[in-house]
Amino acid sequence: MAYKLKEVTIRTNNSEEGMKGIGELWEAIVSGELPLLFDSQHEFQQGVSPVSRYSSYSSDESGDYDLTVMAVTADFFEKIEVAVSKGLYKKYDEEDENGDIGACTRRAWEKVWQQQKAGDINRSFTEDYESTVPVEYTKDGKAHCYLYIAIQ
Repeated sequence: MAYKLKEVTIRTNNSEEGMKGIGELWEAIVSGELPLLFDSQHEFQQGVSPVSRYSSYSSDESGDYDLTVMAVTADFFEKIEVAVSKGLYKKYDEEDENGDIGACTRRAWEKVWQQQKAGDINRSFTEDYESTVPVEYTKDGKAHCYLYIAIQ
């Protein structure tokens, strides 16, 4: 009998050790060791995208938080866009022409932190979402990172 996970959560932070743990989590997901994008029989789950949810912040981005990688369908993106239109979230969209998903993700988060430090946004630190799209899955040949940051 094949099975699949809907989500997997770790408690982490933005330290070097925390970043290493996040990398290990993603490696287990991409390899199929954790059956989130693939079922336990290593069959790819069509129509499913991985999205990271950041929640249960102990303070702000300098403290511990829960990182949950969820397997979502297209309706997730429709719902989060509605939340953006209502002013509950601010959307950040970064891309990298060289296909470096890590580079565009770093730029997106750095923009959030700069705007936060400047007082341009007031984060609520409830639930934030990140969707990264590798170049292999884009029509424009660029890697993309979409952040949805909960604001007050």
